[in-house]
Amino acid sequence: MPSPSAATRSPALHGRDTEQDALLRLLDAARGGSGGAAILRGARGTGKTALLDLAAAHASGTGDTGGTGDTGSGSGNTSTRDTNGTGGTNGTGDFVVLRARGTEAESHLPYAGLHGLLRPVADRLPSLPPAQAEALTRALELGAADGGLALPAAVLNLLVAAGGPVLACVDDVHHLDAPSREALFFAARRLAGEPVVLLFGTGDSGDGRDDDDGDRTAAPDDIPAFELGPLDEEAARRLADDLVPGLADDVRASLLEIARGNPLALGELAGSLSPEQISGAAAPPATLPRGGRLWRAYADRLARLPRETADTLLLLAADPGLETVTLAGAAEPEGALTALEPAERAGVIVHVAGGDGDGDMDGDRYDFREPAMRTVVYAGASLARRRAAHRLLAGMLRHDHQRLRRAWHRAAAMDGPAEALADELASAAAAASSHGGHPSAFLAFERAAELTEHGDVRAARLAAAANRAWHAGLPRRARSLLTRLQSLTISEEVRSQAELIRGSLELRTGKTGSAGDDLLAAAESLLDRDRGQAVRVLIRAGEASYMAGDNPRYLDIARWAATLRRPDDPAATQLMFEYLAGTAATFDGRHREAADPLRRVLELAPSVRTPSVLVWAGVASLLLGDDAQATRLCGRAVETARARGAVSTVPQVLEFMIHAELWMGRYASITASAVEGLRLAQERGRPNSAGQHLGWLALTAAVEGDAETCAIRAASAMELAGAHGVCVAGALGNWALAHLDLAAGRHADAAKRLRATARADGTNGHLVVRVMATPLFVEASARTGDRERAGEALRVLDRWVGSTRSPDRRALATRCHALLAAPGDAEEYFRAALDLHHQGFSEFETARTQLLFGSALRRNRRPGAAREHLHSALETFERSGARLWAEQARAELRGAGEAVRSHRPKATEKLTAQQYQIARIVADGATNREVAARLFLSPRTVEHHLRNIFAKLDIRSRVELVRLMS
Repeated sequence: MPSPSAATRSPALHGRDTEQDALLRLLDAARGGSGGAAILRGARGTGKTALLDLAAAHASGTGDTGGTGDTGSGSGNTSTRDTNGTGGTNGTGDFVVLRARGTEAESHLPYAGLHGLLRPVADRLPSLPPAQAEALTRALELGAADGGLALPAAVLNLLVAAGGPVLACVDDVHHLDAPSREALFFAARRLAGEPVVLLFGTGDSGDGRDDDDGDRTAAPDDIPAFELGPLDEEAARRLADDLVPGLADDVRASLLEIARGNPLALGELAGSLSPEQISGAAAPPATLPRGGRLWRAYADRLARLPRETADTLLLLAADPGLETVTLAGAAEPEGALTALEPAERAGVIVHVAGGDGDGDMDGDRYDFREPAMRTVVYAGASLARRRAAHRLLAGMLRHDHQRLRRAWHRAAAMDGPAEALADELASAAAAASSHGGHPSAFLAFERAAELTEHGDVRAARLAAAANRAWHAGLPRRARSLLTRLQSLTISEEVRSQAELIRGSLELRTGKTGSAGDDLLAAAESLLDRDRGQAVRVLIRAGEASYMAGDNPRYLDIARWAATLRRPDDPAATQLMFEYLAGTAATFDGRHREAADPLRRVLELAPSVRTPSVLVWAGVASLLLGDDAQATRLCGRAVETARARGAVSTVPQVLEFMIHAELWMGRYASITASAVEGLRLAQERGRPNSAGQHLGWLALTAAVEGDAETCAIRAASAMELAGAHGVCVAGALGNWALAHLDLAAGRHADAAKRLRATARADGTNGHLVVRVMATPLFVEASARTGDRERAGEALRVLDRWVGSTRSPDRRALATRCHALLAAPGDAEEYFRAALDLHHQGFSEFETARTQLLFGSALRRNRRPGAAREHLHSALETFERSGARLWAEQARAELRGAGEAVRSHRPKATEKLTAQQYQIARIVADGATNREVAARLFLSPRTVEHHLRNIFAKLDIRSRVELVRLMS
């Protein structure tokens, strides 16, 4: 096995916020004189020991710690005593720390567990009442004790007498001898009012069972317990990225699929990667490392099961979706189900109920209690046993909806001529939906290609596999499959299909310039065979030009498309031609000319029911100024894509929805949409879309006045823009920073940044973003005296706004005219802008206009009239969490002769708006994960903000935060 990569590093705990918070609260409580107990229960490798390590590190003053699973220090009944730490949960580190671990070898030795845990503090025995001291001494030295309360009471009193707050951690308590376990549980129930914390780590209900002794994992119901299930997908992704920075998306996806949320499994898989695997140049592992702790532990448990049980488990491992009703239809149904009973008793598998709950087995199935065990069962079986299992499964799967699974198992069993199996598998894969399941369609096509001798057919199947892998969110796997085509002689049809896939890959994951070239080539080769598909590809090539900020190329593509139109084109093709014509006219400033084709798109859309058409209709609505309709259409496109299993397209749809939400001033919705879009883009390997969502998130952070978050997100967006030629992402990041500059009163800096969006050759230049940012640019330029440039930009905005009926956009243009008007005319423009705002949706932009109007009135020495508008603006800004804009409104009110104070506690005024919001929610008792869910942030971002909050406020615990916020 390869040694761990040098890039692998020890991560912090991920996905365990609730448990960490609970443990640290227990330590704080014990330091205050009233501790408690908790049980951490979970399968092997889920992080029990890592959490115990965390508690011990905080209690002993050594700081935070983390790990990939149950990797605790020491083995057997080991213990430490630490009374000289210098830090803890709040920096005092005054705990006595005792540790022990149960082992099977000592589980039959009475009081071995107490001996391991209490031996370091045995010198305190004389302080106990004589009867208790004698009982505990006999137990520790002779392994014997009389019945009654003397012994368990002695354990409790010895912990209390240990010399300060005490943390006692007992790992693998299910392997502890029964007398020790019961004595410790006795003490755990009586810790209220005592400076002691008792923590237990134990297996879940299937971990550590023993046929002779029954279930050792049973723990008292009256001791708080935390169930450590598998990590959720986000936490697992973050853990994988911490373990191996720079991990290829496809490799990460493979590791997550094998580990199934088990932190130790992820750690062992990451440690087994070669440099070629890390980069994606070599295939990722297919199973857990054979020499790893989990493999050995699982193999040991499986070896104890009867042979017929192992054979039936192999069926479950070979087909993850195997239903109980299908298994019961085997040649010997009673034998098959009976054979699973030992595995169920041993906690290897669990029955997952389905059907109607009245004994109907339809939908019922068995699954592995620890999902990572599946690969050990399958990979640990011999080739002959695996083929026999696949042959048996193929015979069980007789229904039409099981067609792909049946073909997959027949091919795996080589149950017939290779060419016939390949044809059957490819046909079934072509008919399969994109909803996932076992097996994935791309794997079926790939296996069919491997079984195919004929070159053209093999190439077509590899291309189909690449296409399905791409839509499954595995771009590197798709590229790898396309690379295999290079060694084959392929037809023109397959070549154009490969060009289309390659162009699509470049569009979402590579450089937009290359994407445009590949897509145009694919469109040209498709024209004679499939005009409809060719025009669709032209739209995609236009999208590449849009993302790159290459407006001239977009117009060239639209002109070429116009020469291809025919009167007899079907509705779907007509719609695409109208879309290209309307968008091109808009981008060329011919807004009135654009209106007719854009309206025609909306007329044709109901006759063509696909997510793409809904998006195009949404864009048409957006360009016509109907933002509410654009939002509805894009929302339907998202729902349709999800219903069809095309989740990979959701990030792109959300990009257009956010455009509409921006004009409507719905910044909370923008944040939610962008967070989802960013998550899906990262999960599905769409970095170019991720860059745009980062840009939108930078803008929402700027609106909130969160300079740090804005800078981080904008820099990430610009970095992606530079690497991939996605100028729209760079322009969004630049716009966000300009908004932040303007909100902070740095008008010259804002104007300079926004001038960069006008460059056609710069990373941060983009026509659409420039027009959308015009109101900000006019305001910044007017403040710096550059009225000429402001006027030029406003004339462009006026042409577009004049072609729409959007009150929100017309209000913004009118506000710009107010800023550039002569002093005597400005008030009329401001009042007209406010009238339009009140007809629209954007409360935030209404408040911005009120702030500017109030400021102008104050400068014109009309403080009474100014205060009315400034008060309304301040109320909206405070409600929106727009800290810097609220500060401007307060400053203007003070200038208008009114003293205004912040509603915040004075100590928190140094926090950003988002930090204050997080602090307030945390002070109400929410965990980091709950905060993340409420604010549409990732738990990692919340953790980052909370560290900064503690640093700014000079506090070290949540208890102190509660006091400050009250």
